[in-house]
Amino acid sequence: MVRTNDVSWAAKPYAEIREIAQQDDSICIVPIASLEQHGYHLPTGTDTMLVEAVASRGAERVADDVPVLMTPTLWVGYSPHHVPFGGTVTGEFDTLHEQIEEVADSALDNGFDTLLLLNGHGGNGPLVSAATATVGQTHPEAEILGLTYFELGAYFADDVRESDLGGISHGGELETSMMLHLYPELVDEEKMEATQWETEYDQAASDLLDSGPLSVTLDVEEWSESGAMGDVSAVSAEKGKRFLDGFVDEMEALLRAVHE
Repeated sequence: MVRTNDVSWAAKPYAEIREIAQQDDSICIVPIASLEQHGYHLPTGTDTMLVEAVASRGAERVADDVPVLMTPTLWVGYSPHHVPFGGTVTGEFDTLHEQIEEVADSALDNGFDTLLLLNGHGGNGPLVSAATATVGQTHPEAEILGLTYFELGAYFADDVRESDLGGISHGGELETSMMLHLYPELVDEEKMEATQWETEYDQAASDLLDSGPLSVTLDVEEWSESGAMGDVSAVSAEKGKRFLDGFVDEMEALLRAVHE
């Protein structure tokens, strides 16, 4: 059984990192998340904890066959829309973009063939897309990929979710269930409260798994008193495990496809 330390960049001495990176078809995963409010019931590190769980478990699944390492998570995200609630640390878009580029540059200097920017925060979506393009331009010798992990739920989540469209959002059915599975001691079940995510435009996003073609500035304070958005009426640890297993299955499939 592969242990998390076996895929952790931070747990290895530099010579071993270089050795892994310089193997054929090597992959470096850089998780990117946030530190921000998630309503009354979830910790501010929710996005960071969840993307780390998906990244590490996906990498562990393939580590016997694929040279892969995962860096520590970049925990500052683009979260100005959560600042009014407190408990949120955010960065400027351009500053965060440059930070990702610099991390990518130095990681790729070790010899990795592929860099996967794995995002765990909705507000980082445009940021990761931009960085994927610019890093790819400066590193034509490598393959640069960008992915928001929860969008992989489009392949399986309908078999797990019970909420209507709008129920899987910020601190809603998906994130709360996953946290109940992974970190139940950090979820305050007596304070679970969220507002259903609604939109006035049919073309706009109405759910984390329904992005829509129309981008609309999101003012969380306007929509939700608690700061959480979605449906928490049918959350459970068992459902959280099913969500997590689905994401890890999809991550494994992606990493194997990249390697092959």
